[in-house]
Amino acid sequence: MFIEDAFAMASPSAGQGGASGFINAFLPLILMFVVFYFILIRPQQKKAKKHQEFLTQLTKGDYVVTSSGMYGRVHGVTDAVVILEVGDNVKVKIAKPYIAGRVEEK
Repeated sequence: MFIEDAFAMASPSAGQGGASGFINAFLPLILMFVVFYFILIRPQQKKAKKHQEFLTQLTKGDYVVTSSGMYGRVHGVTDAVVILEVGDNVKVKIAKPYIAGRVEEK
């Protein structure tokens, strides 16, 4: 009988507390989100911003490569389309987001 009273008077364990149980349950999820943000999301956002700035600075005469691997010289630029000259009098229209980067003339 004395032992039962002792258990009844003991403080609740950490798993039974209201606020601390909530924190213990969601703290690992919050930490995982923070790690994913700094390892995956933030670098991708920086890369996308840098690529968008590159596309806005694209001018006639630049040598570029497309994401499919086609090399050419920019002949014309609009808001959505880039006209590439890939050979003598051979021009191809490419959607602007598919220009991968600038290359040096060979």
